[in-house]
Amino acid sequence: MSTSFYMPALNVMGSGCLVEAINYIKDQGFKQGLIVSDSVLNQIGVVKKFTDLLDKEQISSVVFDQVHPNPTVSNVNDGLAMLKQNDCDFVVSLGGGSPHDCAKGIALVASNGGEIADYEGVDVSKKPQLPLIAINTTAGTASEMTRFVIITDETRHVKMAIVDKHATPILSVNDPSLMVGMPASLTAATGMDALTHAIEAYVSTGATPITDAVALKAIELIQANLPTAVENGENIEAREQMAYAQFMAGMAFNNASLGYVHAMAHQLGGFYDLPHGVCNAVLLPHVQRYNAKVCPERLKDIANSMGVNVRDMSVEEGANAAISAIETLSQKVGIPAGLTELGAKDGDINLLAENALKDVCSLTNPRQASHEEICNIFRAAM
Repeated sequence: MSTSFYMPALNVMGSGCLVEAINYIKDQGFKQGLIVSDSVLNQIGVVKKFTDLLDKEQISSVVFDQVHPNPTVSNVNDGLAMLKQNDCDFVVSLGGGSPHDCAKGIALVASNGGEIADYEGVDVSKKPQLPLIAINTTAGTASEMTRFVIITDETRHVKMAIVDKHATPILSVNDPSLMVGMPASLTAATGMDALTHAIEAYVSTGATPITDAVALKAIELIQANLPTAVENGENIEAREQMAYAQFMAGMAFNNASLGYVHAMAHQLGGFYDLPHGVCNAVLLPHVQRYNAKVCPERLKDIANSMGVNVRDMSVEEGANAAISAIETLSQKVGIPAGLTELGAKDGDINLLAENALKDVCSLTNPRQASHEEICNIFRAAM
């Protein structure tokens, strides 16, 4: 069976690599950029640091900093309007998953026309997006290097999942020096998001030997470095290792896809406007407990990568050990115990489950569920 492997053509990693992005932009001959970020990064000077570097190379830019934590259709439309008004020939996303997703939406519609909702699903677009350089300031979503775009439709209160090869950035930048200022709660949430990416990719029906290798290494690095990064955000070694881990987890899920954790978390984010990484972390052990009936050997591998001695365990014991290790790590980094704590309501579960089964991420979960089974997973996670 043939398979394809997607990632940006160029990816730069390590402290101080931001300067390489500037050189790349200069070499491409770009003239006017739209910088897509959020108001916090603009207020604390991160955006200005980057635009000053562009100015030194006589590259003009305008800043769109109104990206919502769960980027919306309106965010995409507003950013697109600014891009057109200023005749921008490239886009830069600066931040975490939200600016990256919003920028992808803007760049995709800029080239293909229509509305962002037109591209919900898999490979709907006809043309590559406007050139996009994605500069990461968190270690979790891997949106800087994937073809996934998650945009909230405010009217339907759902997150649209767009998986499109044309949405892949041309350059990804992971400079851990940009990540040292992340607060502990954001570090924990994004780190658990990366763990979810790696685990869902490893148990996915779309997994390959390539995605398996990077998924297991990502899990190993997250287990070893996330608690340190949460406890001491200034630890540049832990930040750098987490940057590598989330990137490898992105390589895995960008090609193997995901599963019910993301399909369900997207609904929680769209319906209640909840943080994506936290929703993933809460749901992750419950979904893997459901999956354990069909892929216990894969979960045993995950337990091994999380530092559990599984040598004398059966595959069932190894699967249970993986779930316990996930729960232990979540507790260690301060993830809430359940969805009720986040404000989710039992009365909404039927609708949440219905929408989760329509999410494209559900297609590659290793065990296909009924509506009632998804409802039961939600209830277990409450």
